[in-house]
Amino acid sequence: MENYKKEFISFMIESGVLLFGDFITKSGRETPYFINTGNYNTGNQMKKLGKFYAAAIDENFSAEEVQVLFGPAYKGIPLTITTSIALGNESNRDISFCFNRKESKDHGERGNFIGKKLENGDKIIIVEDVLTSGISVRESISMLNKAAFIHILGLVVSVDRMERGRTQKNALKEIRDQYNIKTCAIVTLDEIIEFLHNKEINGKVYIDDEMKNKIDEYRAKYGAIDEEI
Repeated sequence: MENYKKEFISFMIESGVLLFGDFITKSGRETPYFINTGNYNTGNQMKKLGKFYAAAIDENFSAEEVQVLFGPAYKGIPLTITTSIALGNESNRDISFCFNRKESKDHGERGNFIGKKLENGDKIIIVEDVLTSGISVRESISMLNKAAFIHILGLVVSVDRMERGRTQKNALKEIRDQYNIKTCAIVTLDEIIEFLHNKEINGKVYIDDEMKNKIDEYRAKYGAIDEEI
């Protein structure tokens, strides 16, 4: 496993973002682990996070491809801003960003979007926190396609939970195939388990055999049949 992936998993643990216990996802699934990017709450954390996202974009998308980063409200807003800043600082790629409001503004400039005004032909990457079933990503794609005749190049998430979406496929692969876009994650669930199973991080084991069994049971119920991306 690449070092930056190990660093990112440790970073999530130390930031209180990768959590283990009893949770419910947006799709209503009861899960033994949860990724809560809302727990990033310092400037240094956001600076580091942006670099991880920027590295994933640099690895998967050429410089001439990407024009706009889109972050869905609310968690996607800081993600897309810090990623845009990191791309400028680390790769000298000056990429615009925009994000949506939850409610339309009926005064001033009006509309649902803040930041770059979307125009026909814009090439966009969606920046999300985590993909479970793909519900929020489909909502974002529908919203973007209504704004202008844009071209959605891809989707970048922090963690691929490797769960099925509407079919038996991995939700990330399902999104890729349905919309013909490139999809990628900084790390996958397999990589998280590989790195954390029976390993101490700051004196604590987060995935012991008992927790791994719970994750395995969850994956038996919701895991993708075809998990290869």
